[in-house]
Amino acid sequence: MSEHLSIPQLAGVAVLALAAAVVWVMCLTRVLRRGHDDSRGGVSGWRSGPADLVALPVLPAPSVLSGLPAQRQSGPQLESVELTPAEEDAFAGLVRRFGTGR
Repeated sequence: MSEHLSIPQLAGVAVLALAAAVVWVMCLTRVLRRGHDDSRGGVSGWRSGPADLVALPVLPAPSVLSGLPAQRQSGPQLESVELTPAEEDAFAGLVRRFGTGR
């Protein structure tokens, strides 16, 4: 505990950290549930009476996170350049030079 901070200041920092953690969890939950089709209607998990005591269907887990953009499935296109015989010789010389450890 820092000797220059009072107990109310330390408690305030702890409360702010707790509030930030709660907000982070709420945002993470919202991102993970974005685009999730809730066919039961209303707010999921809440019950309004005895009629809601029926078994709820188990929803399959999403295969990807819908809150994140999709990644490209292929790499960039390959490029090639034709070298002249002089450039090939110069490149071969560089390869030999770097191959000897100099």
